[in-house]
Amino acid sequence: MSIVGHLINGENRTDATRHQDIFNPSTGQVSNQLAIAGKATVEEAIEAANAAFPAWRATPPAKRARVMFRFKELLEQHADKIITLIGEEHGKISHDAQGELQRGIESVEYACGAPELLKGEHSRNVGPSIDSWSEFQPLGVVAGITPFNFPAMVPLWMYPMAIVCGNTFILKPSERDPSSTLFIAQLLEEAGLPPGVLNVVNGDKEAVDTLLHSPKIQAVSFVGSTPIAEYIYATASANGKRCQALGGAKNHAIVLPDADMDNAVNQLLGAAFGSSGERCMALSVAVTVGNAAGDALVAKMKQAMTGLKVGAHNDSSNDFGPVITKQHQEKVVGYINSAEEDGAKIVVDGRNPKIAGFSEGFFVGGTLIDNVTPEMISYKEEIFGPVLQVVRVESMQEAMNLIDAHEYGNGTCVFTRDGEAARYFSDHIQVGMVGINVPLPVPVAYHSFGGWKRSLFGDLHAYGPDSVRFYTKRKTITQRWPSTGVREGAEFAFPS
Repeated sequence: MSIVGHLINGENRTDATRHQDIFNPSTGQVSNQLAIAGKATVEEAIEAANAAFPAWRATPPAKRARVMFRFKELLEQHADKIITLIGEEHGKISHDAQGELQRGIESVEYACGAPELLKGEHSRNVGPSIDSWSEFQPLGVVAGITPFNFPAMVPLWMYPMAIVCGNTFILKPSERDPSSTLFIAQLLEEAGLPPGVLNVVNGDKEAVDTLLHSPKIQAVSFVGSTPIAEYIYATASANGKRCQALGGAKNHAIVLPDADMDNAVNQLLGAAFGSSGERCMALSVAVTVGNAAGDALVAKMKQAMTGLKVGAHNDSSNDFGPVITKQHQEKVVGYINSAEEDGAKIVVDGRNPKIAGFSEGFFVGGTLIDNVTPEMISYKEEIFGPVLQVVRVESMQEAMNLIDAHEYGNGTCVFTRDGEAARYFSDHIQVGMVGINVPLPVPVAYHSFGGWKRSLFGDLHAYGPDSVRFYTKRKTITQRWPSTGVREGAEFAFPS
């Protein structure tokens, strides 16, 4: 059994006083050990990043971008290994892991445009012989704390842009599935990144708190659950750091009576059950308008779900795999139980799937629950499992009011053939990312990702254009060279 450690100043480190088991969710067995970084190890990584910053800051953006070009090539060359590592520790099926990696690569491609993104703005003759321009300068040492559900993609949302902007970076990935994240970081060093510019420390709350309280960390990015996001944001802000913290979600899909029901069902299958529902953009609630639409959707979903195949990560014919831990499996089943106890109807029950050869795996089958109401715990909270709940309402406005009333505002969509209804929905819904017949409206790499309400803490969204603003500080220079030999008198009026 190998030990997964840290990457500090270009060196792989496995020394630690504490270790933690890493599980293969498909088998339920321990696959590796994780070295847990204590405060001293994290501080060593911070010092390495701080020492590397002056030289990296002075490196021209074009040279930084060339490292990212080589990094992209290495990600593509080693895709099969990365996909396998994701599957072994997360449980994600290979086709899903491939999609995750590709979206991460797209963020690297965006970072390759650093010379264009960082060139600033210039205005000549804003006054007599006065020029003014702005520059985007790096912050210094910045940190990222990432979740288990996208061990490749979410870190790639963060450090490529932070690094091409001239910062040095410390990544604290999820302790559940760290191997792919660490391997990818090593590829970036192979691409030519100087030691200390990117450091990876694996750990728990002690590591996180060390980053949040260190005066040398200038900014923190976080993706995870809302309670932790609130803690990260409050603690980072109290310690004078710039922070963006992306939290939880409860994503609704409105199904209008005029929707192409067969298409809506196919889209909901992937959006609700893909990656076992362990996506912050997963559609977990279908809000049907009118009983006819509700009956049709439930009947067609029930029929379609008979073909769902849940199983081990290494069988590409499976649609989705296990959830991340035994504890999370029990939590998801608990939400299904609570919905049934509250009077909802379990139409398709995934609580006890039988997976041949994998009886100890952390599996939950696709589950469909009808007649859910907003008062139920299963509706209010984020289940983060392969569970789709159906809420029935009488009008589109009632459906929108339901969505707007929820504490989360991450993503949503509407299924309809009515352009006027779609436009009204996108204009007025109080959610950060909106799809029209698109169930997972995750922005492409050259836009930015983020929700509203208690799904995002901070002013700027993740990756894309907002990431340039987050990982830099603007400096504006105004310059004048008076004519030789001209002596000017004092001016006491405000310059205009």
